[in-house]
Amino acid sequence: MLGVAIQGAGNVSTEHIKAYQNNPNTQVVAIGSRTLESAERKAKQLNLDCELFDNYLRLLENPKVDVVSICTPPDRHAEESIAAAKAGKHLLIEKPVAINKTELQAMYETISQAKIKTVISFVLRWNPLILSIKEIVAKGWVGKPLLVQADYWHGPTNINPKRFHKKNWVPMNIGAIVHGGCHAMDAARYVLGNAKIVQVSGTMPTYSVPSHIIKPLTMASVKFENGAIGKISGSTTFFMPYVFNIEVFGDEGVIRNNQFYSKQVPGQRNFGSFPTILPDSGDVSHHPFQDTIDHLIDCILTDTESHNSLSVAANTHLACFEAEESAMNNSSVISITEFQ
Repeated sequence: MLGVAIQGAGNVSTEHIKAYQNNPNTQVVAIGSRTLESAERKAKQLNLDCELFDNYLRLLENPKVDVVSICTPPDRHAEESIAAAKAGKHLLIEKPVAINKTELQAMYETISQAKIKTVISFVLRWNPLILSIKEIVAKGWVGKPLLVQADYWHGPTNINPKRFHKKNWVPMNIGAIVHGGCHAMDAARYVLGNAKIVQVSGTMPTYSVPSHIIKPLTMASVKFENGAIGKISGSTTFFMPYVFNIEVFGDEGVIRNNQFYSKQVPGQRNFGSFPTILPDSGDVSHHPFQDTIDHLIDCILTDTESHNSLSVAANTHLACFEAEESAMNNSSVISITEFQ
């Protein structure tokens, strides 16, 4: 039985806790938050009898804790993940894992030296549509993949104003392609077999609007190590319902979300479709946290490295950071330099 600590007591922590409660190999033994009151509210909400902490370092000293779920705001992820790694705790880290390359590199170096397992909360890797597209591409239904398009559009109608308009809240210096668009960047890599991005350029409109982030729309052009190219966008400014798109275009077929057109279907005249669960909601309760957390626990118990570890996710984050850097510098083309 692995003891789990939940660091952070917001909405996403609820889904983490539920998933751990449903896993037969885990027990939530601690909740940490900036105040004991918020930790206590979360424990009561989910009928947990566990230890409560408003001091994160004391939480990490608890010998009952084997795994830590980082559910705090993005600007705290790096510091808290590094501290947990140094304490020898396995990690599930909410995305984005860091808000700049300096933080990401510090995390990468510390975690690479620690004997722990990590899984990043790119939960769409367990969404049935994404899994189906990945399998279809691997089976050759599009032939050679040439272009991938992925979009994360989380309109202001979907954003809870109470979450981002607190009196003491300060906007984070990240853009939409880091904040939520990293899901699109990661999904584009995953359906191509975790292909690394080697080159990126970004652009953004000359436009500003009050937002919970500083750059509410970025579009990136990327090149993958396998020669394919991609168009990735992240926005929190369009006035529209939540939309997640993913499309793969090849020399023998096309996949557009759950629609397909392929030489594998002789005589096909129009797009066909396959029934599946789409990533069509930004609500955290819609996301496959159970599969994500079950995967982490299986990796720990079998001593297996995850396909979604920090070492894998670093490339996704670097591409997002460089896209925003490029967009601020006349859409210059930037080569991705991997951490050593």
